[in-house]
Amino acid sequence: MIRSPFTLALLGLALGACTPADPQQRVSAALADGVLLPAYSSWAEADRQLAASGQAFCGGTQELGEARQVFLAAQSAWAGLQPLLLGPLAEGNRAWQVQFWPDKKNLVARQVEGLLRNKPQLTPADLDKSSVVVQGLTAYEYLLFDPAIDLDDAAQKARYCPLLVAIGQHQQALAADVLGQWQAEDGMAAQLKVFPNQRYAEAPEAVAELLRTQVSALDGLKKKLGTPLGRQSKGQPQPYQAEAWRSNASLASLAAGLASAERIWHGAELDGMQALLGSQHDDLKQRLDGAYSDTRQRLAALQRPLGELLADEAGRQELNALYDSLGSLHRLHEGELAKTLGIQLGFNAHDGD
Repeated sequence: MIRSPFTLALLGLALGACTPADPQQRVSAALADGVLLPAYSSWAEADRQLAASGQAFCGGTQELGEARQVFLAAQSAWAGLQPLLLGPLAEGNRAWQVQFWPDKKNLVARQVEGLLRNKPQLTPADLDKSSVVVQGLTAYEYLLFDPAIDLDDAAQKARYCPLLVAIGQHQQALAADVLGQWQAEDGMAAQLKVFPNQRYAEAPEAVAELLRTQVSALDGLKKKLGTPLGRQSKGQPQPYQAEAWRSNASLASLAAGLASAERIWHGAELDGMQALLGSQHDDLKQRLDGAYSDTRQRLAALQRPLGELLADEAGRQELNALYDSLGSLHRLHEGELAKTLGIQLGFNAHDGD
């Protein structure tokens, strides 16, 4: 079919409207569609499966081993969201409802037991009115993995199952609500693509928040490793301060968070933060690529769970080398990348920890 020059001109204008000319708007939109929305969708699906698993296990149609695997998938999906924690999930105390960490005084175990003493016939409504300490994945993990709980024992299973089911339902509802706020017509994804909007006056504000979230998450990964390693306690290892220590999922959670941070850097199709750096910044790009690769490889090379690595000198040396690698990666983002992009980072959510 032959098109007139006028038709071709109109087509060109339409295509131009679909592809933002502003590089920062292009990157923000690409990350929204290619990285953030898929991650939030995966998280919501993992929590849907968690709720179904809790009911199946407590109904006698699923084995404990399978229920534990479903939990590990939900934990990994949540860990992967943390470098993407902007918008609805970063507001209104929602993240604390997903996971209570660090649990410095074993509050999860104490509050779970206290809740069940006071509410032996616990309902989902009771849980919704309870503390965030007992609403999330850390409490779910306690029920499934703590050595003091024997879910093969019928009486113990009957005691703990109402809470297991209620947490699964709470997480499913929370994730579905957050995903809905991302997908709404004027929701979070739209606000990262079309400017101005009620959240961002222009694209550079969105890009700045994406980088701040990523930098804060990388600092959070350091904390997740540094806390059990004893970086805040004069070198004395604190294995029970690790995230997800009962299920030995600490290192897998670190890996999931690191992978998401790298996706913000690369984008789904090399259209992430790196696309904002011109050829004059190739050296910085290469150093960031190398830093991600170094941290990823060090993490993948760890052959034992975190608790075992903390227990001997050789393991602690490997973990300290990983911590230093994470530190280099964090500094490249916080310092050179932010400066090159002209972004003021300001307050860090982990400052003062």
